[in-house]
Amino acid sequence: MLAAPVLFFLATAVLAQDLPLLPAHDHATWQAVGRINAAGYRKREMCTGTLIAPDQVLTAAHCVAGTDGVAPPPEEFTFVAGWLRGVAEDSVTGTAIWVHPLAYASGDLDVRYDLAILTLDRAATVAPLTVAQAGTAAPYGIVAYSTRRPHMLSAAFDCTGQPAGFLLSLDCPVRPGNSGGPVLARQGDTWVIAGVISAMGQTGALAVPVSRLPQP
Repeated sequence: MLAAPVLFFLATAVLAQDLPLLPAHDHATWQAVGRINAAGYRKREMCTGTLIAPDQVLTAAHCVAGTDGVAPPPEEFTFVAGWLRGVAEDSVTGTAIWVHPLAYASGDLDVRYDLAILTLDRAATVAPLTVAQAGTAAPYGIVAYSTRRPHMLSAAFDCTGQPAGFLLSLDCPVRPGNSGGPVLARQGDTWVIAGVISAMGQTGALAVPVSRLPQP
């Protein structure tokens, strides 16, 4: 169910290099980043998502609503936290889906608003990451799963980036499955979520800034 929209938006990424695999001993640091799977966590059709609250996962709109905005029932999605070589720290079924109201305002997906939140039916057992509340700057990081190497996180923490219209353009590559994954930025001693991976541009990843999220 998720494979078609992910491949559609990342079709130009097929020839790009993968992000480096994250060493297994570093996975514990990034357990808030997980797979969003359709119909169970052993399926290959997946995107990436990030816990931003105990029961809320930030991802890309096209990961849960495809290209036309018609989302399947939320219980068909499972968030798998800390997936590493067949073992998950936790797996939780969805119970509600919020899609940015401008994502499909014209009928087709507007990638400038390619954001969604999957609400889980209970709190996950891992700590969420923090969403940036102010402007961010390079270097940026990307942490995500891919469909080609789905059992370990891939990551890069030295991406350059700059605004590209309403999006954030990075020089790090992305592949199918990376969609919905977090773009990270340093704020003090902490990595915070600066954006969400949406597509592959001409020079690297394109991400939607978290400033597009509704303000609390």
